[in-house]
Amino acid sequence: MILVLRPEPEAGETARRLGDLGLEAIAAPLFTVEPVAWEPPDPARFDGLLLTSANAVRHGGDQLGKLRGLPVHAVGEATAAAARDAGFAIATSGNAGVDRLLGSIDQKLRLLHLCGKDRREPLQGRQRITATPVYQAKAIEKPDLNSAKASVAMIHSPRAAARLAELIPPPARCSIAIAAISDAAAQAAGEGWKTVEAAAQPTEEALLALAARLCQKSAAT
Repeated sequence: MILVLRPEPEAGETARRLGDLGLEAIAAPLFTVEPVAWEPPDPARFDGLLLTSANAVRHGGDQLGKLRGLPVHAVGEATAAAARDAGFAIATSGNAGVDRLLGSIDQKLRLLHLCGKDRREPLQGRQRITATPVYQAKAIEKPDLNSAKASVAMIHSPRAAARLAELIPPPARCSIAIAAISDAAAQAAGEGWKTVEAAAQPTEEALLALAARLCQKSAAT
């Protein structure tokens, strides 16, 4: 069993993809995503938009219309597709994380990052980046973790890892394997799990492959 802990609607989509691979998976979100009040700055101050999650488009609201003249630099195909569907032009799309994307584009760009309230600052970007939160992830008080025992838990962020560690005490962790999207997410999970591994790259594809491998390994033991 693979538990997909990311918020909906992505949780259901990831569970469906795992099912297509012949793996048993259920969506068990730890957070819900909701919009926050925001005001778009003057688009003339920027050369483009940085989007690291489709949630920015999904929850940005009517204010996004004032920024449609700015080209989008998107992390992930899902983010790029959401922006394209919302009427934005895609200048760059990358699947290897925000640092790799920023390293591949003009270092002098002035970028407006439409993001969540809880975010990781880019490590390598030399661009002038202005972060503007347009959504937030709110912890679900009592998520459905009844299937957690002997499962593989897919972790998409350090915050999700920390939340799972809050919900599952060390004595109950020994049968649960952690498939984390990054080293930072793996470290945030803490200790006591059956195993903790980070994906080879911080991408959905790499995380899916890791979760599938851990699930198959558990089934063989």
